[in-house]
Amino acid sequence: MTAAAAAPATAPAQTERPSALHVYRDDGVLARALGGTLGRALALPPIVLIVAAAVPIAVAIVLEGNGAGDGLVAAVTAWAVLLAGASCGRPHEDRLRWMIPPALRVLEYGTVLWFGALAGAGDEGAAFALLAVVAFRQYDLVYRLRHRGVTPPEWLNRLTAGWDGRLVVSCALLLLGALPTAFYVVAAVLGAVLVAESAVSWARFSRAQRPVMYEDEEDEGQ
Repeated sequence: MTAAAAAPATAPAQTERPSALHVYRDDGVLARALGGTLGRALALPPIVLIVAAAVPIAVAIVLEGNGAGDGLVAAVTAWAVLLAGASCGRPHEDRLRWMIPPALRVLEYGTVLWFGALAGAGDEGAAFALLAVVAFRQYDLVYRLRHRGVTPPEWLNRLTAGWDGRLVVSCALLLLGALPTAFYVVAAVLGAVLVAESAVSWARFSRAQRPVMYEDEEDEGQ
């Protein structure tokens, strides 16, 4: 009877638990919306869409470097967000699905560093400051899910905006001439919130004396 009573209580949590790959993607509202619309029309594996999203930016970096014009920057950023965002809605079931999160990190990190270079000589440090905070966010996503089986609260997900939101905001700040100062400000504020929320969350977890979970990396792609 005890076992029968416990089964219904645990079943919903297992059903509602998000895919690890989708959690590690760190999609924002825009990417999820694109995945639900444009993703349905583009019948390609997610990694193909992400690579196709990154190619124009890579070409612009190689050919134009820190001399790219505002129009080109806006165009290649919009293209990247559209295609990589659409990949959110594609099935993450092919053999290369493990490459999806790192490919998105390369796209985001490379683009933010490019924005830092475009802001002016010697301003790349601001981009690195922001990326240090983003890296902490990725670390938190992975280990919170792997060891506790939970994801960050929704308000925090919205505040961090996802990789897509961060690229759009970063591009807008660049075009408005607000870099590098804005990168430092965003990094400081966002970093303080992320570290504080993570510390409080793990402290509550420890006080509850819950056993630490460990999810086999081989199961994360499921």
